[in-house]
Amino acid sequence: MIIGCPTEIKPQEFRVGITPNAAQEAVNHGHEVLIQAGAGAGAGFEDDDYRTAGARIIETAAEIFGTADMIVKVKEPQSGERKMLREGQLLFTYLHLAPDPDQTHDLLASGATCIAYETVTDDRGGLPLLAPMSEVAGRLAPQVGAWTLQKANGGRGVLMGGVPGVGPARVVVIGGGVVGTHAAKIAAGMGADVTVLDRSLPRLRYLDDVFGGVFKTSYASAGNTLELAQAADMIIGAVLIPGAAAPKLISRAQLSQLKPGAALVDVAIDQGGCFETSKATTHQDPIYDVDGIMHYCVANMPGAVARTSTIALGNATMPFMLALADKGWRQACSDDPHLMNGLNVHAGQLTYYAVGKALGIDVIAPSVAIKG
Repeated sequence: MIIGCPTEIKPQEFRVGITPNAAQEAVNHGHEVLIQAGAGAGAGFEDDDYRTAGARIIETAAEIFGTADMIVKVKEPQSGERKMLREGQLLFTYLHLAPDPDQTHDLLASGATCIAYETVTDDRGGLPLLAPMSEVAGRLAPQVGAWTLQKANGGRGVLMGGVPGVGPARVVVIGGGVVGTHAAKIAAGMGADVTVLDRSLPRLRYLDDVFGGVFKTSYASAGNTLELAQAADMIIGAVLIPGAAAPKLISRAQLSQLKPGAALVDVAIDQGGCFETSKATTHQDPIYDVDGIMHYCVANMPGAVARTSTIALGNATMPFMLALADKGWRQACSDDPHLMNGLNVHAGQLTYYAVGKALGIDVIAPSVAIKG
């Protein structure tokens, strides 16, 4: 199989879909790997690193899309990239389709087969290709939130750990999954007073057993969420419903009840955001003010630490990429129901229920698409 990896073109996206190590593994499996010139530079990988791994360096994205049987990326294909996809081609990347009808319709029109990292599952009910970036984003969230809280950036001017005689920042993390757990650990490590909210009592018990004394836990009822948010200096949105649009947990009307200059960090922005006033921003212009509340809603947070993120993501995606290349997508998905859960689009049909529900599009089962 010919595997192609273009340079990411989303603003301030420095990650790359294939590392030199992953390229070498694919070449060792008998596949041809095409890397666009400069694709790895933002993550610290030079073209010569890929050449040493056995990959070919290709000058343009058009050549990559025009030649490759499978396209491996990091972020969802941008409008110009979607026009280069073709019928029968396989796309393996993050998609986040539920809040993005334009991308969804373009992928359906392309006739390509699209497998989304964020809906591939594992035996424990986890999301193994989302988890590495959730870990990175979770650990970054208190860091960028602390910056947002600085007075020069419009924030409350509160130091995360306080100082002797002055209390620490109060941080509320909504969602106790991978993002929320890592965010809470880092925020607590910075000295903040941290509470994690979740609706799963088993998850709250787990967090309390493992992290009791490091941070607090609380049940995420609407009333309890608002009460804690009103006292918070920073609120980190870390809620995920796999493949679906994120629920809106703080409304615009409720902003007036928050502390002036409080920071909202929306890690769920790829799925539409979990605050009503969230809108995607970039690393170049990451924060904005709504009613005196500072919002940080960068849609590719892990891109800020591109080398760490690229290596972590590559470690997770490589086995699946090799399975798809070695067996072809139909056989690979037939052999692995967890990989089949990643199938979102095939030959003009939507194959992921949560996306169809969010966008009002008819869906066929992945098992039916495989046979088609």
